[in-house]
Amino acid sequence: MAMIEAEHLRKHYRSGDARVMALDDVCLTIEAGAFVVLAGRSGSGKTTLLNMLGALDRPDAGALRIAGHDLLAMNADERAAFRLHHLGFVFQAYNLIRVLSARENVAYVLQLRGMGRRERLSLADHWLAEVGLAEFADRRPDQMSGGQQQRVAVARALAAKPDLVLADEPTANLDSHTGAELIDLMRHLNEREGTTFVIASHDPAVIASARMLVTMQDGRIVSLEER
Repeated sequence: MAMIEAEHLRKHYRSGDARVMALDDVCLTIEAGAFVVLAGRSGSGKTTLLNMLGALDRPDAGALRIAGHDLLAMNADERAAFRLHHLGFVFQAYNLIRVLSARENVAYVLQLRGMGRRERLSLADHWLAEVGLAEFADRRPDQMSGGQQQRVAVARALAAKPDLVLADEPTANLDSHTGAELIDLMRHLNEREGTTFVIASHDPAVIASARMLVTMQDGRIVSLEER
């Protein structure tokens, strides 16, 4: 089953009087359960593509289906609901709520989905244990290291059982050892849970972990390697 079907995506932005083509005729099919890395230099289009896949931006032209859902047929409210119920996100800057504990950060997205308090807190504890942070459940983000915060973000992304997890430079703020541990964790969860991962990164360790490597340049896919 195809998790992602992108056909002839185009997106341009204005920079002063210049017209910058961020995506130029991008076609990509990704099967469910894949572990995909989007590689390329800054400005290559990988973050723009990730934003399209995350229903955070719309292309100027083309077609895009995620888990069989036509994203371009959705209005803003429908896209927001789709993100909540089908997608998980891991951001470079963690994006945890500073005043909440690790448990509460993971549980918050479950609360948005209407899950009862007891169930969501139990599920949050389960996923914190899965990422090796059971003993950190009551700590706030400022009481944890960067690697620990990113593990909380992974737990939050997976707790709601999304169809697709999107990660934008997840190791950028981590040292090489901690980054490698994070990628090993994500690979393990991908294999065990069957969740599709798409990661945008220029980190060589992340690129080496890919089962499918998609290299971008000037808004185009210039190579696609299955491993």
